[in-house]
Amino acid sequence: MNPEMELRPPRRRRWGKGSGDPEERRFLAGPEPRLIEFLRALRIFAEFIRGFRALHFVGPCVTVFGSARVADQHRYYEMARQVGAGLARAGFTVMTGGGPGIMEGANRGAREAGGRSVGCNIELPKEQKPNPYLDRWVTFRHFYVRKVMLVKYSYAFIALPGGFGTLDEITETATLIQTGKISNFPVVLMGTEFWKPFVDFMRGTLLKEGTIEAADLDHFLVTDSPDEAVDHVRDTATKSFGLAYGPKMKRRWFLGE
Repeated sequence: MNPEMELRPPRRRRWGKGSGDPEERRFLAGPEPRLIEFLRALRIFAEFIRGFRALHFVGPCVTVFGSARVADQHRYYEMARQVGAGLARAGFTVMTGGGPGIMEGANRGAREAGGRSVGCNIELPKEQKPNPYLDRWVTFRHFYVRKVMLVKYSYAFIALPGGFGTLDEITETATLIQTGKISNFPVVLMGTEFWKPFVDFMRGTLLKEGTIEAADLDHFLVTDSPDEAVDHVRDTATKSFGLAYGPKMKRRWFLGE
């Protein structure tokens, strides 16, 4: 059997269904004895370090968000595949959550175009293997550690249709930009029909009620065109942030790299 095929999850696997991790549920349930909390904090710190070490040399990334529940025949899967390929040809590493569906489509496109493809996978109640189109991946226990990694290494963020997780990721990214925690990186929403109610809600309710400003909406580009999305990302990254493709960083043996 092809070893890559062993990593490929069943096409209609349910993502994230089942009882939660008891350790994580205990952590979020309230205070516990100080020693337990201290040891837990050390484990979380170690998870951050593991992510930093795994992703430090992957190069300038663009993170692609999207549903894990989209089959590979779906038009959004193909859209993600084209976006991944375009980003790879533009010199970016494509980063996703590492799972199936749209994440797989973006990683697949990058791999097929000869680019780098990485994933930040997550431990779930039902084991989720990384998709077979990743050059490198790291699996996290905690969602918040994973989200830091997806943001830390990226010059832009592209969201295709998705569920609660995708909404969480893209709105948190927008919040980080709004509050100046990260730079004004490009944020692209792909799938105009899917995102129209969300955009209408932002304009017709949030803006109207004064909970956001008109300038906050300028962060978003909404499009169905993979070429337009990639051009927007490339032009903004090079012109606004001075991204240049110089020599790769050297690994240091004394840091165990």
